[in-house]
Amino acid sequence: MAAPTERCRRGRGSAGCPPTTRPRWWLALLLFSASSLPAATALVDGLYCGAEVCYDVLGVSREAVKLDIARAYRQLARRYHPDRFRPGDPGSEGETRESAHRKFLLIATAYETLKDEDTRRDYDYMLDHPEEYYQHYYTYYRRQLTPKVDVRIVILVTICAISIFQYYSWHSSYNEAISYLVTVPKYRIQATEIAKQQGLLSRTKEKGKNRRSKEEIREQEEEVIRDIIKNKIDIKGGYQKPNLSDILLIQIVLSPYYLTQRNMKMSQSQFDGIDEDTRRSFLEKRLWIKENYELHRKEQEEEMKVKMATDPRMKRYRRWMKNEGPGRLTFADD
Repeated sequence: MAAPTERCRRGRGSAGCPPTTRPRWWLALLLFSASSLPAATALVDGLYCGAEVCYDVLGVSREAVKLDIARAYRQLARRYHPDRFRPGDPGSEGETRESAHRKFLLIATAYETLKDEDTRRDYDYMLDHPEEYYQHYYTYYRRQLTPKVDVRIVILVTICAISIFQYYSWHSSYNEAISYLVTVPKYRIQATEIAKQQGLLSRTKEKGKNRRSKEEIREQEEEVIRDIIKNKIDIKGGYQKPNLSDILLIQIVLSPYYLTQRNMKMSQSQFDGIDEDTRRSFLEKRLWIKENYELHRKEQEEEMKVKMATDPRMKRYRRWMKNEGPGRLTFADD
């Protein structure tokens, strides 16, 4: 006959066997995990006013308007500002300079939070939805790290920096090209001949204090030759002479002129030959836009047709073509 313990081991749940206790380790793990999760509280250290409510810090209600918030901030700032705080003043009993400084920083944080409508909306949402713990962190730091400078200013400064870099880079490349051409015998001989013809290299005898050294004379001659090469040689490509109209900033400013010129299918010289008032009228009509230019072109064609129809010379020409024709020309000798 088997012992009770052995019988209970072979057949669990048999009559006469004591109830078994199953391990509860999974329950303990669940409780530990739950205790380690962040509590669903609206006040989080590191966000806004931390464990304090920003409204309570300023002594205003959640329905307070901007004027009330600003007034409360000014009153508290006058009391707790480090430059104006005096220990023992009415309303600041028990406060030290260190605690007053910390309180002033908290007051400033509360004001910065509530004076901006977007930040205040995020803060009110955090107070009403404390369970969205990680969303509050994301919203707070996204707004804190967002640049507060106008994007247009950033773009303008960037364009100006690129333009300055472009100009000085081109200027440096151009000077390198001129320095190289000065050493080329072909161009140097030609520049020297031109300088002699213009009397720029005539060496007159100098006496007294005005007498220059050979080194100074040589430097002056080199400068003369360099200037002649600059003026006589037209360098193309990446080493051409820098022009302010080629930099990015000027190109953006002049882009309406360029697009208008392209729509009108004019060369640069043809477009430059148009008087300033006419070109200004092009800008007023916004002819750099394709649709506006097509409308302008049709209007010009209609005006030309009306002008030709009312021009007396054109009337005589059409009458002559109808009566005489080019094949009926007569000459006085016939």
